Amino acid sequence: MLAYARDRRRFLLFGRSRRVGGDVRRRRAQRLLDSLLTLGPTFIKLGQLLSTRPDVLPPEYIEVLSALQDEVPPADWANARVVLEEELGPIDERFAEFETEAISGASLGQVYRARVDARAMGENEDHAEDAMDVAVKVRRPGIEELVEADLRVVRWSLPILMRFVGESRAFSLENLADEFARTIREEMDYEREATMLTEIRSNFADDDRFVIPAVVDSHSSARVLTMEYVPGTKINDVAKLDEKGIDRGQIAEHLERSYLQMIIDDGVYHADPHPGNLAVTDDGAIVFYDFGMSGRVDEFVQEKIVDFYIAVANQDIDAILDALIEIGTLSPEADRQVMAEVMELAIADARGESIEQYRVQQIVGQIEDSIYEFPFRLPANLALVLRVATVVEGVCVTLDPDFDFIDTATEYLTEEGYREESIRQYLSESGQQVRRSAESATRVLPKTERALDRLDRDDTFVRIGVEDSEQVFDKLAKRLVYGMLLTMGVFSMGVLYALGAPEASVVAAVFSTVLSIQLYRSFRKPQSIRTTPQFTRQNLRQRREDE
Repeated sequence: MLAYARDRRRFLLFGRSRRVGGDVRRRRAQRLLDSLLTLGPTFIKLGQLLSTRPDVLPPEYIEVLSALQDEVPPADWANARVVLEEELGPIDERFAEFETEAISGASLGQVYRARVDARAMGENEDHAEDAMDVAVKVRRPGIEELVEADLRVVRWSLPILMRFVGESRAFSLENLADEFARTIREEMDYEREATMLTEIRSNFADDDRFVIPAVVDSHSSARVLTMEYVPGTKINDVAKLDEKGIDRGQIAEHLERSYLQMIIDDGVYHADPHPGNLAVTDDGAIVFYDFGMSGRVDEFVQEKIVDFYIAVANQDIDAILDALIEIGTLSPEADRQVMAEVMELAIADARGESIEQYRVQQIVGQIEDSIYEFPFRLPANLALVLRVATVVEGVCVTLDPDFDFIDTATEYLTEEGYREESIRQYLSESGQQVRRSAESATRVLPKTERALDRLDRDDTFVRIGVEDSEQVFDKLAKRLVYGMLLTMGVFSMGVLYALGAPEASVVAAVFSTVLSIQLYRSFRKPQSIRTTPQFTRQNLRQRREDE
């Protein structure tokens, strides 16, 4: 925290502001990553959350923290067994078989493989010989107390950090503690996870391209979640997928379409699509695991995401900026000309050699870079969606290096009728604008005649108002007052010293010093918002040469 604060102000609380290079930030970020891993489960989750918040941290931090994996050694089986039996009862009675070696370990829970027979599930005894393989997710023993203690540390740490960052970063940090507490508590609530999993599963019930494990309700609770065990090849195991003759390009397209459906159509989505939570069956179906991180998207955000994708597909820079402003990501006060240049460069860079291919991850990545420099505010409900989009695109490119994310998204929006609806809405708005223009034209002539009559009668008054958006007059007034008081203070100091009153002259000297500092500060330019884009044609070429 101290290093991060000193990167912005030379002497922490005062001194000229400074900007450090990318290498220094990357070293700071790596040290932060090591600290989070040392501090344990809660802070690993905090690092994952921060990796989705480019409005809080510089891009170098985001890059380093994005590699943070939620994988830690599993807890001792004896302790995990206590949690399992407290929730479900004796293991030997509830499960036909149970492997005590965890197949997956995470910061908040761990997964075991087992078998459950029909009788234990409450089915008819005639089918008691039937059994199914299941994956049993058990909350890590004692994690609740550890998380609550760590959350207290986060709550008192963030307000301290807010004192050392700029205004836009402080705005983003203000509610981060509450957001993080809500997110981690939701992930520890396996009943919520079961509900989200079941809802998402029902949305894909008729689509055999995707497999979502069923929840075994009879063996699930707030701290234990039992699901159908579905084996598959890890989605980024390219060699094994090729060995099985699976079309990787088709898998990438299906994966993107599934998330477009979840986010744009269904409004509920699987929010942790890293390769460890995605697999492919021998039939080429995509398997989704671990719904602890899942979220909902309201209708307004869905509409604006559609607008954003359509604008990117059409290369309509103004429409992209309008969508970002309406969704609350970009401040309306941002310099549109500068931001338009950033967007143009981002899209041009993302196209690569072919003018038809460009990557959403590159677009979002460069937008994230500008977020740290411009007055961006990333809504909490959009931060997770942004992370999902970038991770999914990364998985798709791993499957197929030539995969065109935007082309697939455009096809999906067209098939679902979103682009047609957008064109229809545009034509409707244009028609309304033409009608309003015609109505205004019919009122112009009478108003013109009345104005000419008033001029003829010398009955016209002109009211002039001066706009002072930069508060120039306020600044001039302050400087004038400070200057007058400073003159008076210096004069008083000299008179008092000449009259033999050194104590009073010292007070006058201190008063004059304070006024001098205030007068100096009034002439300094504000440093909180910078308007120079990070990406220009010159440094973009330099980046490519360096690569």
